[in-house]
Amino acid sequence: MKRVVIVGKGGPEQLQVREAPDTEPKHGEVRIRVRASGINFADILARKGLYPDAPRLPAVVGYEVSGVVDRVGAGVGDALTGEEVVALTRFGGYSDVISVPAGQVFRKPAALSHEQAASLPVAYLTAWQLLVVMGSLKPGETVLIHNAGGGVGLAAIDVANHLGATIYGTASAAKHAFLLERGVHEAIDYRTTDWAVEVDRLTGGRGVSLIIDPLGGKNAKKSYNALRSGGRLGMFGISAATASRLPGPLGLGRVALGMPFFHPVSLMNSNRSVFGVNLGHMWHETGMIAGWMQALLDGVAEGWVRPHVDRTFPLADAGAAHTYIEERRNTGKVVLTTT
Repeated sequence: MKRVVIVGKGGPEQLQVREAPDTEPKHGEVRIRVRASGINFADILARKGLYPDAPRLPAVVGYEVSGVVDRVGAGVGDALTGEEVVALTRFGGYSDVISVPAGQVFRKPAALSHEQAASLPVAYLTAWQLLVVMGSLKPGETVLIHNAGGGVGLAAIDVANHLGATIYGTASAAKHAFLLERGVHEAIDYRTTDWAVEVDRLTGGRGVSLIIDPLGGKNAKKSYNALRSGGRLGMFGISAATASRLPGPLGLGRVALGMPFFHPVSLMNSNRSVFGVNLGHMWHETGMIAGWMQALLDGVAEGWVRPHVDRTFPLADAGAAHTYIEERRNTGKVVLTTT
């Protein structure tokens, strides 16, 4: 099999294609001939040495794939053999063959291409956990989606629209027309405008019901201050760390230290809440994730889940794909293909 290996910490040149023997499915696993692999920002952080959960280098990252099951391990029936599937992977997704626990594998909706299917699990499950499970977003409430043009951002727009919320999104001006077409009610250019001032204007000074923030750092405090009474702040990343000039963990630590400390007394007095989401720490909740995934697959059939692939790259061009995302040129997901 072919796989993309992170051979060292650093730039996109640290991603190299290497050959390895095909995996054999263990007990409870299925083997997938991968057609497409989703890229997530955590993969970029791992390459830079900024992702604490990443496997020891050299390593193959990747959390989501779509493909065809060609073999099953002991304890797994033959029902999935030959089926087109989408799967969550605990790393290893940047490969053209992978073995995955059967509980993390779902039949691919016929309405989706393999590229679209591979872009669904991480972004939409994260958005579902942020908005539905922990954010408790209700019809008529307001939600501010930072980085609305990213994979999770577009997924959150779909979920928020499904819930009947009013949606504000921050993104560069070039992405506004597309975001408005996708369902954002107000798009805010964070590069030329103070988004907090705009939110204050849009809400008549009341603030937002729910904010989801992948940026971290000082932006977290700013997001918290933009909440209304009863508001919730969902944190799901610290992408601001990639802008630090300090190497590896030093840059990550500096951004982390710049984040606010939320004391229980101040939370009580302000009637606000803060929560965190890290899908990579939910592997033990197989039944819970399966339930969320089924709701999203139902959403595909109902038409409100609409995975958007901005661009695909061959597996061998994973470095170029990372660069494309780091330069913030993508609107939606970027996907690696094996054929």
